[in-house]
This record gives sequence, C-alpha cells and structure tokens, in this order.
Amino acid sequence: MAACITNCLLEWGLDDVFTFTVDNASSNDVTVKEMSKQLSNWGTNIMDGDHLHVRCMAHILNLIVQDGLKEIGKSVKLVRQAVKYIKQSPARLRKFKECCESQLITCKKSLCLDVPTRWNSTYSMLDVAQHFEFSFERYSFYDIGYLNHFRTFGSVSSEDENGTSDVDGTSANIITSDILTSADWKNVRSMVKFLETFYVLTLKVSGSNYVTSNTHFVEIAELNLILKEMMENEDGNLKEMAKSMNEKFKKYWGEPHKMNNMIFISSVLDPRNKLDYVPFAIVDMFGKEVGDKLCSEVKKYMKKLFDYYVKKSSKSSSHVPSSPTSSDNSSSISSVNGCNNFVNRGRMRTKQQFEKHKEVSGSSGSKSELERYLAEDIEPDSDEFDILMWWKVNEPRFPILAEMVRDVLAIPISSVASECAFSTGGRVLDPFRSSLTPKLVQSLICVQDWLRSEPFPINIEEDLEYLEQLELDFACSGTESSIIDI
Repeated sequence: MAACITNCLLEWGLDDVFTFTVDNASSNDVTVKEMSKQLSNWGTNIMDGDHLHVRCMAHILNLIVQDGLKEIGKSVKLVRQAVKYIKQSPARLRKFKECCESQLITCKKSLCLDVPTRWNSTYSMLDVAQHFEFSFERYSFYDIGYLNHFRTFGSVSSEDENGTSDVDGTSANIITSDILTSADWKNVRSMVKFLETFYVLTLKVSGSNYVTSNTHFVEIAELNLILKEMMENEDGNLKEMAKSMNEKFKKYWGEPHKMNNMIFISSVLDPRNKLDYVPFAIVDMFGKEVGDKLCSEVKKYMKKLFDYYVKKSSKSSSHVPSSPTSSDNSSSISSVNGCNNFVNRGRMRTKQQFEKHKEVSGSSGSKSELERYLAEDIEPDSDEFDILMWWKVNEPRFPILAEMVRDVLAIPISSVASECAFSTGGRVLDPFRSSLTPKLVQSLICVQDWLRSEPFPINIEEDLEYLEQLELDFACSGTESSIIDI
C-alpha cells in the first residue's frame, strides 16, 4: 500500500505531505509508518512525522456505536422483526398502509430494515418505525402470521441464548404476550434520541465543503460528556449501552499519548477557543494531573511547529533577489560614495532581516506572532462565525502563523468523503445506458458530479422550459445538437 501511494505521489509531483487521514485498519498503521520513512528520505517529513497519522473520526464513531448496539435491548429487536415481516410481502405492505390510513397517520416515510454492519441504518429504522406505533398494533389484529412470526422469533431467541430450545414454548409465549407494547415504544424513542446525537455528529465530521479539523477536539470533548451523562441514566438499556460505548471511546481517545497532537492544535488555532477552552476541556476529560501535563506538551509541540514555519519563511525570503542598481547611475557616482552606498544597502537589508526575525521569533523583548495571537481575547462563538474568513482578514497581522493555519485547517478528520468519491454505488448503468459509448458515459458521470457539488440544489423542472426552447432554436437553425468531445 505504501509503495502504491509513493508511486502516485511521484506521478503527481507531490512530495510535501502534511497528514494522512485513514480508517483504523491495522494495515494502515504500517502503511503510514512506511510513508513516514519515505517522506524522511525525501527530506519533507515535517516534525519527523509525529502528526502524520490522522485516524478517521467517522470510523471511530462507527466502532463506538457498534459496541453499544451489542447491548441492544429486546424492544429494538422486536421492531426489527416487525419491520422485517411486513416488508417481506407487497400484500402485507398494502395492509399496513390501510392500517396507517385508519389510524390517521400522515407520515410519508417508508419502513426500512437495518443492516447489521451499519449502525446508522438501525437509527433510521427506529426513527421511521416510531411514527407507526399504532399501525403496528392494529396490524396484529388482521394477520395471524404476524403473531406466528414472533412466536418463531421467540423460540429461536431462546435457543440462541440458552443453547437449547424451549419445547413447551414458554419463551415464545413471553415474547408474544408483549409484542411491541407502549413500554417498548418508549424504549425505542429513548434509543432514537440517544443515537441521533451520533448520527448528526457523523454527518458533521464527514463534510468536505467546510473546515472540520478545528472542531475535532470540541466534538470529542462533547461526546465524552454525553457518554458520562448516559452512564448515569435511569434507563437500564441505555446505561449498559453507554458503558460499552465508553470502553471503546477510551481505546481511541482515553489515552492522551496515543492521540494526534493536531487534534488539540487545530482547536487552539480556532480564535474562538485558543488556550482558554482547550486546557479546560483537557483537564475535564483526563483529570488535573494528566491534563496539566498534556497541556504543557501541546504548547511545546505547537511552539516547535511554529518555529518550523518561521525557518521555512526565512529560507524562502532569503532567496528573494534584491533589486539591481542601474549601471548608468553607478558610473556617475564616485568610488567612495559607491562604497558607502554599498555598505548602507547591506546594512539596510540586514536591518530588515533582523526586524523580521525579531517580529516572528520574539527576540529583543517583542512577542512572536504565536504569542500575540494567544494573548488576544477569544472571538465570541456564533453559528455565523467563518474561521477561514477570520484568518484571511488577519493574515497581514500573522503572516507566518496564517501559513501554518492553512495547512492545519486543511486536514480532513474523516475519510468518508474520499471513500464516497471512489464508490460506484448509485452509478450502476441500466440496460439502456449500457448501450452508450464509454466517452458519453464518462461525460454524463462528470456532469453528474458537477451538479452534486453545487452549493445550492438545482431544480431541473425550473430549467426545463429554457432547455426546450434551446432545443427548438437548434432545430429551427438547422444545427444538430451534439455533445462536444472534451
């Protein structure tokens, strides 16, 4: 894998790599280590690759919730069986729809069955099913097979749990006697409310049209607080679920020395947080002793990273050629004056370099850009705050720091967007389109991607009249419409 990535980077002419965002497969750990060695050979491995490996937050969330769903209660399993039975037949779906109409249920959502390997599908199944509580109850009066399905499910469940089946069917009767009661639906609604937090968070960190790295640590701290609260919940199912999820949470974010420093630094570079919020949240998560030590390490690492950009900036400025003097002017100046001017020009350049060094390094009593940034008051938090615009406006005041921020804020904390870009799901051609030429199919897929990337949804119906008029104009002019081979 590392060899393939290396070949791609060479082909694309890329050698400056700041981070790799990958999921938590063990093979990726080895891959990133090998890539770190390769970048060191190229002389472009920043900070010896200490922050090179970024673990996909969406993938970690998935693992956390999957562990919680192992503790899933009987109520959720009953909903799954009910949905599974009704969706197995068009006749059952029609009958279920009639039950919805008789109960005056206006929800237009369709029942969906979850996929065991995708926790968000379980959330979607429960979220939709809760709207049809009374429809399920009414349906049980019309279909005896519905009750028999639960009797079978109850027998199988008993056999799975005890290793033997109950010949007398006692367990099955217990399941049948309380098929989706009001207590079950209460449990389902609690589960939906709990999973909704993780569902929204997954969507948020998977975005690609906005900055995500600055919210990485904030979301981790918020998630830690939510799990702590849920472990004190009176609901036994949610309590056990939260405990199981908290164990997985600790595996990835419970040991500070295993966490990427960029998780904290990207949050510090958010002017709404700086070193006001981050130390507070760190101490709240890890305790006073561990938190203070971690805060000190984060400050040292950030200072070290900033010094790297200072050196990088000084190297680039040292290669800028000075303005040449005119040969005509030099000939009209005496050798003595020419010597003095040369000394003065040299002194001026040295002075300018010193002033710049003093400004960014903090020598001679002046503060560095980083120190001045951290010393200023934090910005008020609001939904309208645009971190990219803030740094664009303040770049003249913090030119070196802004260059560092440009790299740090570009880090994606999720690999979901990249995986979707290479996914073929939803791009399977039907028999009609399979007759198109490869070039035309490529053009159609390209246009589809452009339409999907639009910041605002495109209403094809609104443009239909214009397109028809355009086609008519082509016909009237005698020009055949065609797709240009690009």
